[in-house]
Amino acid sequence: MDRIIAGIDVSKDRLDVCILPADERFAANNDEAGLDVLCQRLAASHVDLVCFEASGGVERAAVASVAAAGLTPVVVNARQVADYGRALGLRAKTDALDAWKIARFAQAISPQARPLPDAEARELGDLVARRRQLVRMRASERQRLQGVRDPLLVGSLKRVIATLSQEISALDDALDDRIRKSPIWRARESLLTSVPGVGSATARTLIAELPELGSLDRREIASLVGLAPHTRQSGRWRGKSFIGGGRTTVRTAIYVAALVASRFNPPLKAVYRRLLEAGKPKLVALVAVARRLIVILNAVVRDQKPWAPA
Repeated sequence: MDRIIAGIDVSKDRLDVCILPADERFAANNDEAGLDVLCQRLAASHVDLVCFEASGGVERAAVASVAAAGLTPVVVNARQVADYGRALGLRAKTDALDAWKIARFAQAISPQARPLPDAEARELGDLVARRRQLVRMRASERQRLQGVRDPLLVGSLKRVIATLSQEISALDDALDDRIRKSPIWRARESLLTSVPGVGSATARTLIAELPELGSLDRREIASLVGLAPHTRQSGRWRGKSFIGGGRTTVRTAIYVAALVASRFNPPLKAVYRRLLEAGKPKLVALVAVARRLIVILNAVVRDQKPWAPA
Protein backbone atom coordinates (compact mmCIF):
# COMPACT_ATOMS: atom_id res chain seq x y z
CA MET A 1 0.00 0.00 0.00
CA ASP A 2 1.29 3.46 -0.92
CA ARG A 3 2.46 5.67 1.89
CA ILE A 4 0.35 8.74 2.50
CA ILE A 5 2.57 11.77 2.19
CA ALA A 6 1.76 15.44 2.72
CA GLY A 7 3.77 18.24 1.14
CA ILE A 8 3.45 21.64 2.79
CA ASP A 9 4.55 24.94 1.31
CA VAL A 10 5.04 27.42 4.17
CA SER A 11 4.87 31.18 3.82
CA LYS A 12 4.66 33.83 6.50
CA ASP A 13 0.84 33.88 6.57
CA ARG A 14 -0.30 30.69 4.84
CA LEU A 15 0.18 26.93 4.68
CA ASP A 16 -0.59 25.20 1.37
CA VAL A 17 -1.00 21.44 1.65
CA CYS A 18 -1.08 18.59 -0.84
CA ILE A 19 -1.68 15.00 0.29
CA LEU A 20 -0.72 12.15 -2.05
CA PRO A 21 -1.74 9.75 -3.50
CA ALA A 22 -5.31 11.06 -3.00
CA ASP A 23 -4.25 14.51 -4.31
CA GLU A 24 -6.15 16.16 -1.47
CA ARG A 25 -5.42 19.89 -1.30
CA PHE A 26 -6.25 22.60 1.20
CA ALA A 27 -4.80 25.71 2.80
CA ALA A 28 -4.66 27.03 6.35
CA ASN A 29 -3.48 30.17 8.06
CA ASN A 30 0.02 30.10 9.50
CA ASP A 31 -1.06 30.90 13.05
CA GLU A 32 -2.09 28.89 16.11
CA ALA A 33 -5.64 28.28 14.90
CA GLY A 34 -4.43 27.35 11.42
CA LEU A 35 -1.83 24.96 12.79
CA ASP A 36 -4.52 23.22 14.84
CA VAL A 37 -6.62 22.82 11.69
CA LEU A 38 -3.58 21.54 9.79
CA CYS A 39 -2.78 18.85 12.36
CA GLN A 40 -6.41 17.73 12.58
CA ARG A 41 -6.69 17.38 8.79
CA LEU A 42 -3.40 15.51 8.53
CA ALA A 43 -4.36 13.13 11.33
CA ALA A 44 -7.77 12.51 9.76
CA SER A 45 -6.07 11.60 6.48
CA HIS A 46 -3.74 9.16 8.30
CA VAL A 47 -0.64 10.83 6.85
CA ASP A 48 2.57 8.80 7.26
CA LEU A 49 5.07 11.56 6.45
CA VAL A 50 4.78 15.36 6.41
CA CYS A 51 7.37 17.04 4.22
CA PHE A 52 8.44 20.70 4.43
CA GLU A 53 10.95 22.77 2.52
CA ALA A 54 13.64 24.53 4.53
CA SER A 55 12.46 28.15 4.44
CA GLY A 56 14.88 30.06 6.63
CA GLY A 57 13.09 29.19 9.85
CA VAL A 58 9.57 30.18 8.73
CA GLU A 59 8.65 26.50 8.83
CA ARG A 60 9.75 25.92 12.45
CA ALA A 61 6.38 26.47 14.12
CA ALA A 62 4.58 24.20 11.65
CA VAL A 63 7.22 21.47 11.96
CA ALA A 64 7.06 21.61 15.76
CA SER A 65 3.24 21.50 15.74
CA VAL A 66 3.19 18.49 13.43
CA ALA A 67 5.72 16.67 15.62
CA ALA A 68 3.76 17.52 18.77
CA ALA A 69 0.64 16.03 17.15
CA GLY A 70 2.39 12.68 16.85
CA LEU A 71 2.99 12.93 13.11
CA THR A 72 6.37 12.50 11.37
CA PRO A 73 7.79 15.71 9.88
CA VAL A 74 10.85 15.97 7.67
CA VAL A 75 12.53 19.11 6.32
CA VAL A 76 14.16 18.85 2.88
CA ASN A 77 16.49 21.05 0.88
CA ALA A 78 14.54 23.63 -1.15
CA ARG A 79 17.01 23.51 -4.03
CA GLN A 80 16.55 19.76 -4.41
CA VAL A 81 12.79 20.21 -4.63
CA ALA A 82 13.23 22.96 -7.23
CA ASP A 83 15.57 20.74 -9.28
CA TYR A 84 13.05 17.92 -9.06
CA GLY A 85 10.30 20.23 -10.34
CA ARG A 86 12.45 21.29 -13.29
CA ALA A 87 13.16 17.62 -14.03
CA LEU A 88 9.39 17.12 -14.27
CA GLY A 89 9.19 20.00 -16.74
CA LEU A 90 7.33 22.32 -14.38
CA ARG A 91 7.99 26.01 -15.02
CA ALA A 92 4.97 27.58 -13.35
CA LYS A 93 5.21 28.54 -9.68
CA THR A 94 2.34 28.87 -7.24
CA ASP A 95 2.06 27.96 -3.57
CA ALA A 96 -0.35 25.12 -4.32
CA LEU A 97 1.94 23.77 -7.04
CA ASP A 98 4.93 24.01 -4.71
CA ALA A 99 3.08 21.92 -2.10
CA TRP A 100 2.40 19.28 -4.77
CA LYS A 101 6.07 19.29 -5.84
CA ILE A 102 7.20 18.84 -2.23
CA ALA A 103 4.81 15.89 -1.81
CA ARG A 104 5.93 14.32 -5.10
CA PHE A 105 9.58 14.80 -4.14
CA ALA A 106 9.03 13.08 -0.78
CA GLN A 107 7.07 10.32 -2.49
CA ALA A 108 9.92 9.67 -4.94
CA ILE A 109 12.91 10.14 -2.61
CA SER A 110 11.53 8.91 0.75
CA PRO A 111 13.67 11.31 2.82
CA GLN A 112 14.78 10.03 6.20
CA ALA A 113 13.11 11.65 9.19
CA ARG A 114 15.72 12.89 11.65
CA PRO A 115 15.29 13.87 15.31
CA LEU A 116 14.08 17.44 15.79
CA PRO A 117 15.71 19.75 18.31
CA ASP A 118 13.56 20.34 21.38
CA ALA A 119 12.34 23.78 22.45
CA GLU A 120 15.44 24.48 24.55
CA ALA A 121 17.73 23.50 21.68
CA ARG A 122 15.84 25.81 19.32
CA GLU A 123 16.22 28.66 21.79
CA LEU A 124 19.92 27.91 22.04
CA GLY A 125 20.08 27.90 18.24
CA ASP A 126 18.44 31.32 18.11
CA LEU A 127 21.03 32.69 20.55
CA VAL A 128 23.88 31.16 18.54
CA ALA A 129 22.43 32.60 15.31
CA ARG A 130 22.09 36.06 16.86
CA ARG A 131 25.66 35.94 18.12
CA ARG A 132 26.83 34.99 14.63
CA GLN A 133 24.95 37.98 13.16
CA LEU A 134 26.54 40.39 15.65
CA VAL A 135 30.03 39.01 15.01
CA ARG A 136 29.53 39.59 11.27
CA MET A 137 28.26 43.12 11.90
CA ARG A 138 31.29 43.87 14.09
CA ALA A 139 33.67 42.48 11.47
CA SER A 140 32.05 44.72 8.83
CA GLU A 141 32.40 47.80 11.04
CA ARG A 142 36.04 46.98 11.74
CA GLN A 143 36.64 46.62 8.02
CA ARG A 144 35.07 50.03 7.39
CA LEU A 145 37.24 51.53 10.12
CA GLN A 146 40.39 50.59 8.17
CA GLY A 147 39.58 53.00 5.35
CA VAL A 148 38.23 55.97 7.36
CA ARG A 149 40.24 59.05 8.35
CA ASP A 150 37.53 61.53 9.34
CA PRO A 151 37.58 61.77 13.18
CA LEU A 152 33.78 61.99 13.31
CA LEU A 153 33.35 58.77 11.35
CA VAL A 154 36.12 57.05 13.30
CA GLY A 155 34.36 57.90 16.57
CA SER A 156 31.01 56.68 15.23
CA LEU A 157 32.47 53.38 14.06
CA LYS A 158 34.32 52.79 17.33
CA ARG A 159 31.16 53.42 19.35
CA VAL A 160 29.19 50.94 17.23
CA ILE A 161 31.99 48.36 17.53
CA ALA A 162 32.05 48.81 21.30
CA THR A 163 28.25 48.39 21.48
CA LEU A 164 28.37 45.25 19.34
CA SER A 165 31.15 43.84 21.52
CA GLN A 166 29.02 44.43 24.61
CA GLU A 167 26.07 42.66 23.00
CA ILE A 168 28.25 39.73 21.99
CA SER A 169 29.59 39.49 25.54
CA ALA A 170 26.03 39.52 26.92
CA LEU A 171 25.03 36.72 24.53
CA ASP A 172 28.10 34.72 25.55
CA ASP A 173 27.00 35.03 29.19
CA ALA A 174 23.48 33.90 28.24
CA LEU A 175 24.87 30.93 26.30
CA ASP A 176 27.10 29.99 29.24
CA ASP A 177 24.07 30.07 31.51
CA ARG A 178 21.99 27.87 29.18
CA ILE A 179 24.80 25.34 28.81
CA ARG A 180 25.44 25.17 32.57
CA LYS A 181 21.75 24.52 33.27
CA SER A 182 21.69 21.44 31.04
CA PRO A 183 23.87 18.52 32.19
CA ILE A 184 23.54 16.92 28.73
CA TRP A 185 24.68 20.05 26.91
CA ARG A 186 27.46 20.64 29.43
CA ALA A 187 28.76 17.11 28.93
CA ARG A 188 28.49 17.41 25.14
CA GLU A 189 30.32 20.75 25.08
CA SER A 190 33.08 19.22 27.20
CA LEU A 191 33.41 16.30 24.77
CA LEU A 192 33.50 18.53 21.69
CA THR A 193 35.98 21.04 23.09
CA SER A 194 38.32 18.20 24.06
CA VAL A 195 39.30 18.09 20.37
CA PRO A 196 42.11 20.63 19.71
CA GLY A 197 40.80 23.34 17.37
CA VAL A 198 37.20 23.23 18.61
CA GLY A 199 36.20 26.12 20.86
CA SER A 200 33.01 26.96 22.71
CA ALA A 201 31.47 28.86 19.77
CA THR A 202 31.88 25.88 17.43
CA ALA A 203 30.67 23.41 20.08
CA ARG A 204 27.54 25.46 20.74
CA THR A 205 26.79 25.73 17.04
CA LEU A 206 26.98 21.94 16.77
CA ILE A 207 24.81 21.40 19.86
CA ALA A 208 22.13 23.78 18.59
CA GLU A 209 22.14 23.05 14.86
CA LEU A 210 23.38 19.46 14.47
CA PRO A 211 21.35 17.26 16.86
CA GLU A 212 22.17 14.24 14.65
CA LEU A 213 25.83 14.38 15.69
CA GLY A 214 26.82 11.00 17.09
CA SER A 215 23.85 9.12 15.61
CA LEU A 216 25.03 8.84 11.98
CA ASP A 217 27.97 7.09 10.34
CA ARG A 218 30.97 9.01 9.01
CA ARG A 219 29.67 9.32 5.44
CA GLU A 220 26.20 10.43 6.52
CA ILE A 221 27.46 13.11 8.91
CA ALA A 222 29.90 14.50 6.31
CA SER A 223 27.10 14.64 3.75
CA LEU A 224 24.67 16.26 6.17
CA VAL A 225 27.14 19.03 6.95
CA GLY A 226 28.02 19.48 3.25
CA LEU A 227 31.61 18.25 3.46
CA ALA A 228 31.24 15.10 1.35
CA PRO A 229 32.95 15.59 -2.05
CA HIS A 230 30.79 15.24 -5.17
CA THR A 231 32.60 13.36 -7.93
CA ARG A 232 32.25 14.54 -11.54
CA GLN A 233 33.24 12.20 -14.36
CA SER A 234 31.97 11.06 -17.73
CA GLY A 235 33.78 8.50 -19.86
CA ARG A 236 37.46 9.41 -19.81
CA TRP A 237 36.80 12.90 -18.52
CA ARG A 238 37.49 13.49 -14.84
CA GLY A 239 36.36 16.79 -13.37
CA LYS A 240 37.30 18.27 -10.03
CA SER A 241 35.30 17.09 -7.05
CA PHE A 242 33.49 19.73 -5.04
CA ILE A 243 31.48 20.12 -1.86
CA GLY A 244 28.12 21.82 -1.42
CA GLY A 245 24.69 21.67 0.12
CA GLY A 246 24.28 20.62 3.72
CA ARG A 247 23.96 22.99 6.66
CA THR A 248 25.87 26.13 5.80
CA THR A 249 26.21 27.50 9.34
CA VAL A 250 27.55 24.19 10.66
CA ARG A 251 29.94 23.82 7.71
CA THR A 252 31.24 27.35 8.28
CA ALA A 253 31.82 26.65 11.97
CA ILE A 254 33.68 23.42 11.18
CA TYR A 255 35.78 25.17 8.53
CA VAL A 256 36.85 27.84 11.04
CA ALA A 257 37.72 25.10 13.54
CA ALA A 258 39.69 23.30 10.82
CA LEU A 259 41.80 26.43 10.31
CA VAL A 260 42.83 26.21 13.97
CA ALA A 261 43.15 22.42 13.98
CA SER A 262 45.48 22.51 10.95
CA ARG A 263 47.95 24.40 13.18
CA PHE A 264 47.39 23.03 16.69
CA ASN A 265 45.90 19.51 16.35
CA PRO A 266 48.93 17.24 15.67
CA PRO A 267 47.17 14.48 13.64
CA LEU A 268 45.16 16.96 11.56
CA LYS A 269 48.19 19.21 11.16
CA ALA A 270 50.05 16.21 9.74
CA VAL A 271 47.19 15.54 7.29
CA TYR A 272 47.18 19.18 6.21
CA ARG A 273 50.95 19.26 5.62
CA ARG A 274 50.91 15.95 3.78
CA LEU A 275 48.25 17.21 1.36
CA LEU A 276 50.15 20.45 0.76
CA GLU A 277 53.36 18.51 0.09
CA ALA A 278 51.40 16.39 -2.40
CA GLY A 279 50.58 19.58 -4.31
CA LYS A 280 47.00 20.08 -3.16
CA PRO A 281 45.72 23.68 -2.95
CA LYS A 282 45.37 25.07 0.57
CA LEU A 283 41.57 25.23 0.30
CA VAL A 284 41.35 21.57 -0.75
CA ALA A 285 43.61 20.59 2.15
CA LEU A 286 41.51 22.60 4.63
CA VAL A 287 38.29 21.00 3.38
CA ALA A 288 39.87 17.58 3.88
CA VAL A 289 40.83 18.57 7.44
CA ALA A 290 37.30 19.87 8.07
CA ARG A 291 35.81 16.58 6.85
CA ARG A 292 38.09 14.57 9.14
CA LEU A 293 37.29 16.91 12.00
CA ILE A 294 33.51 16.42 11.75
CA VAL A 295 34.07 12.64 11.57
CA ILE A 296 36.19 12.82 14.73
CA LEU A 297 33.56 14.93 16.53
CA ASN A 298 30.84 12.50 15.47
CA ALA A 299 32.84 9.60 16.93
CA VAL A 300 33.58 11.49 20.16
CA VAL A 301 29.86 12.14 20.75
CA ARG A 302 28.87 8.62 19.68
CA ASP A 303 31.36 6.94 22.01
CA GLN A 304 30.94 9.52 24.82
CA LYS A 305 34.72 9.62 25.24
CA PRO A 306 36.94 12.73 25.12
CA TRP A 307 39.33 13.02 22.20
CA ALA A 308 42.70 11.33 22.53
CA PRO A 309 45.39 11.16 19.81
CA ALA A 310 45.79 7.74 18.24
